[in-house]
Amino acid sequence: MAHLTQNPADKERFVCLYPVYINSKKTLAEGRRIPSEKGVENPSCTEIRDVLTAAGLNVYVENKMHPREWNRDVQFRGRVRVQLKQADGELCNEKFGSRKEVMFYVAEMIPKLKTRTQKSSGADSSSQPGDGGKKSKKKKK
Repeated sequence: MAHLTQNPADKERFVCLYPVYINSKKTLAEGRRIPSEKGVENPSCTEIRDVLTAAGLNVYVENKMHPREWNRDVQFRGRVRVQLKQADGELCNEKFGSRKEVMFYVAEMIPKLKTRTQKSSGADSSSQPGDGGKKSKKKKK
């Protein structure tokens, strides 16, 4: 018996998203599922939930751990379940046909969250001159 239910609207049929899937700090072996340049630095379950709720998806958070997550800290805990299909099999939102599309969307939107923009506003301005310096060094060689 593969599933207890075939109904895509049932909670156990929602797709699972762990923060590690979109974490740019993780390797593929550690569980990342999208390219690191598209990932987010240490995303949290609450950030994923906030982004997907704002997108109008049916979302809930479970207190679970990714099996490859060695850090048992509270900030790394959690799994987000997302409803992609309604009971009749239709997509809940045309933008999200697969879990990969949801991951890319979340990774794109988390840096735009107010909590992220306030924290990283100082870091962004300091990192830009550093990047420019690195580029000019490459040219000299």
